[in-house]
Amino acid sequence: MTAIEFNTRILNERQSLKNFALSLTHNNDDALDLLQDTYVKAITYREKFEDSTNLKAWLFTIMKNTFINSYRRAVKTKQIIQTNADVAMAKAFKNNYQDITESRIASKDILNKIENLEDQYKIPFTRYYTGFKYEEIAQEMKLPLGTIKSRIFIARKQLMDAINKSMN
Repeated sequence: MTAIEFNTRILNERQSLKNFALSLTHNNDDALDLLQDTYVKAITYREKFEDSTNLKAWLFTIMKNTFINSYRRAVKTKQIIQTNADVAMAKAFKNNYQDITESRIASKDILNKIENLEDQYKIPFTRYYTGFKYEEIAQEMKLPLGTIKSRIFIARKQLMDAINKSMN
């Protein structure tokens, strides 16, 4: 199947895909974003599609997996925001606007704790929280993806523990 034929066939599934995206997201803008992400992935991985298989099912699978991954990422982001470290920071800033100097010291303290992490944890942690993806960090550091994820988790845990100790 040529690229043009493939693109025509996936565009013919637009309405079905949009309806499925709406059923997943319950929001028109999010559904359109999901539809666009699905098209990008389908076109990117076109060579993995086998002509003898069901294109619509393949596209629905891509969309479902993309939605699940996005949902997990959103939940993870929400969890990061609501971690013990944030609770500890909330305690540090409990007296809102009371003392700006104290706030600056707390921020410097957190940055100092990040700097005190061992390089094997600090590097992937800072890369991840500055916007790099796990895969990019793994390639850059020439380490397995699972190792990178583990090190970021350990770094986050060490930081939470250090912040909790300094708050008590």
